[in-house]
Amino acid sequence: MTGYIEELRKILTEEQVTVNETVLEQHSHDESYHTPHLPDMVIYPRDTAEVSAVMRYANQHEIPVIPFGLGSSLEGHVVPVKGGISLDLSLMNRILEIRENDFLVKVQPGVTRTQLNKELKKYGLFFSVDPGADATLGGMAATNASGTTSVKYGIMRDQVRDLEIVLANGEVIHSGSLATKSSSGIHLNGLFVGSEGTLGVFTELT
Repeated sequence: MTGYIEELRKILTEEQVTVNETVLEQHSHDESYHTPHLPDMVIYPRDTAEVSAVMRYANQHEIPVIPFGLGSSLEGHVVPVKGGISLDLSLMNRILEIRENDFLVKVQPGVTRTQLNKELKKYGLFFSVDPGADATLGGMAATNASGTTSVKYGIMRDQVRDLEIVLANGEVIHSGSLATKSSSGIHLNGLFVGSEGTLGVFTELT
């Protein structure tokens, strides 16, 4: 394990790769009843390129990678049952673009629901999905979150227009576009939203 920690610290910075026991424990569980398991390390990427580099390295060395938002979920999907890398996306927390006239916003996965609504309030808008926790938008998409407003406004799968996704081999793809509707090709948004981190790492959401 020590060897690949040092290799990853060459790809990132020393501060972005940690084996601190307290941090490992924080990333060993979510709010579900599932038995906690410690990851081997926690990595804090800052952009898509760094996520891609980590995924590419992990794929080459057959290291499990578990995307992590805030750990507020109830599904158990962030529990690193086979160790490996807990990929904490909390540093990727920028609101990249607001198109208020189109009712569209582009965010990084670490943006929280409260953070987004605070910004949208300036435009007289709000983000409707409320799972009852101040979860990250990336985590909400990964779990197809819903809540008390979902009957009126829909669940996460109804809100996502496009995802930037890093696949297991480090390749970066987009699952949609800015178009409201398209009948061209497979409906990838519907495939990736709710996949709980098993198909790829979300690095941008529209």
